[in-house]
Amino acid sequence: MLDFLRDFFTSTPAWELLLIFFAKIVEVSFATLRIILINKGNRKVGFFLALVEIFLWVFIASNVITDLKSSPIKAVMYGLGFSVGVYLGSLIEEKLAFGRVLVQAIVPKEIGLLIANTLRETGFGVTSIDGEGREKKRSVLLLFINRKDEKTAVKIIKSIDDNAMIISHESTTLSGGFTNRIRQMFK
Repeated sequence: MLDFLRDFFTSTPAWELLLIFFAKIVEVSFATLRIILINKGNRKVGFFLALVEIFLWVFIASNVITDLKSSPIKAVMYGLGFSVGVYLGSLIEEKLAFGRVLVQAIVPKEIGLLIANTLRETGFGVTSIDGEGREKKRSVLLLFINRKDEKTAVKIIKSIDDNAMIISHESTTLSGGFTNRIRQMFK
């Protein structure tokens, strides 16, 4: 039993195990980003990520599979790399914040114009619509912006009205309007 454990952990050099682990992280992170980008319409970037991803997969999988019986720890490192890669890929996508969102803010009518003008001064395009709430008149502010600018816009709105009702929707289609802050990547 002890021989099995010793062989399990020492049959492959540490550098090779680390290479499998980190290469798998990179491969799966690319796969995660590729899927997200293609779903958001960024096919060209998705194509190049897929190319790198498949080359990494062939290298890593063939290394693990051809030597699996004599070095099962490679499969463990492969699995760990896969799991960490999925997590890391989602974190990277969150930081890059691909895509666009429609932010709606429902605020009291009295401060709607102030919030809209503050957002406009910051460079956002804002459409303001008059509305009626349960008890009083409201302004509905609409912003079609890059997802990476969403936190900035919400922070500006909340700095003026901490009780603003803010709704955000992921958007895919835009035609016309004020879009100087929209940057489409490699479409």
